[in-house]
Amino acid sequence: MIMSTQTIIETHDVTKVFGMGDASVIALRGVTLRIQAGEFVAIIGPSGSGKSTLMHILGCLSRPTAGRYILDGRDVSNLENRELASTRNQKIGFVFQAYNLLSRTTALRNVMLPLVYDRRLDQHKKPEQAEALAREMLVKVGLGDRMQHQPQELSGGQQQRVAIARALINNPVILIADEPTGNLDTHAGEEIMVLLHDIHDQGATIVIVTHDPTIAAHTQRRIEVRDGLIEQVGHNEQGRSTWAGPVPAA
Repeated sequence: MIMSTQTIIETHDVTKVFGMGDASVIALRGVTLRIQAGEFVAIIGPSGSGKSTLMHILGCLSRPTAGRYILDGRDVSNLENRELASTRNQKIGFVFQAYNLLSRTTALRNVMLPLVYDRRLDQHKKPEQAEALAREMLVKVGLGDRMQHQPQELSGGQQQRVAIARALINNPVILIADEPTGNLDTHAGEEIMVLLHDIHDQGATIVIVTHDPTIAAHTQRRIEVRDGLIEQVGHNEQGRSTWAGPVPAA
């Protein structure tokens, strides 16, 4: 896929400090990075490296203590909580290791959930619009025949597909996946990575946060974080899985 020259994520000397005084902990120590539209990037590092803190800032779940964060052309560094939440809902799609699905809710209703808070939809037609979009997303991830199933009726791979569909429904400018294969066996994890590649090939900008070099090797570029700093940036030659089989609904 050809990358755009549009910058989706840009940080300048981002610092994050938790606590105060002698009890303070510096999680990020001046991180500067840029991610272009259409990139497939891994942020990789060991536990305690600062990668999760960086993900929370990039995902508008947290604000930097110092420095600037520009998301899709807008400085979001100092937004108030309500505006930050609105930006998060409209601009970012999240995929989590533990899926984070509502347990007694169908796949269809789980995918519809972000649209409850989307003011861009016609308020009079919102239920119909939301359901139509959710159905479209579930078909896109290969779960057209599982829409009325609840999470406990789905495999781990299928639950992660529901989570991916939910992350895509608002047409976000970036998809952030936090250890998306961490709860899956090797085969199901490989299928999820193939799905993410397919989504990227359709134009999505994707950031995967991981500690696993095997997962990071799927991406075009890896940003390695250690001790709150970017240690190095590398490019992957292949950037795609060797899995060549069909992609069933895991």
